[in-house]
Amino acid sequence: MKKFVAVFMLVFALGLTAKAQEPMFNVGDKVVNLGIGFGTGYGLYYKTTIPPLSASFEMGVKDGILEKGSLGVGGYLGFSSYTYRTSWYGGTYGWNYTNIILGARGVFHYPFVEKLDTYTGLLLGFRVVTSTEYGTVGTYSNPTNSGLAYSWFVGGRYYFTDKLAGMLELGYGISYLNLGIAIKL
Repeated sequence: MKKFVAVFMLVFALGLTAKAQEPMFNVGDKVVNLGIGFGTGYGLYYKTTIPPLSASFEMGVKDGILEKGSLGVGGYLGFSSYTYRTSWYGGTYGWNYTNIILGARGVFHYPFVEKLDTYTGLLLGFRVVTSTEYGTVGTYSNPTNSGLAYSWFVGGRYYFTDKLAGMLELGYGISYLNLGIAIKL
């Protein structure tokens, strides 16, 4: 996977110096991204029970930005579940967490390489974290961190056909790295 990320970043960097290609995302285009995430930032005692999953929808709303760029808007849904377990004085304690992000995204697309839709954008939404206590040792606080969710991200979709693409996003939504597929409707 490290090689895949390195190749993606190299293609992206080389594309910055190449002449811009034809846009892969235009006004009226509708795309659904489905991804699985890697890298959540939780500590050593945390264990993933359901990996970070994400789905987003985007629709093109404006073309001709910086000559060949375009703007898209849409929604985002992310979900993950994990546990925290530890031992203390012969007993165990911990929590079961569920993490949901629901938000809106604004995305700027600019073509650098043929068949590669490169983009960057912002996510603004709400994170809902629920937790239940686990264990045999007394009652402790039940930490949650529900609240505002925001992120800057960068990504790319490589189109294998006119409607199907592989997708990679870096940033923080439900995870730091999302890999998946994109389907143009």
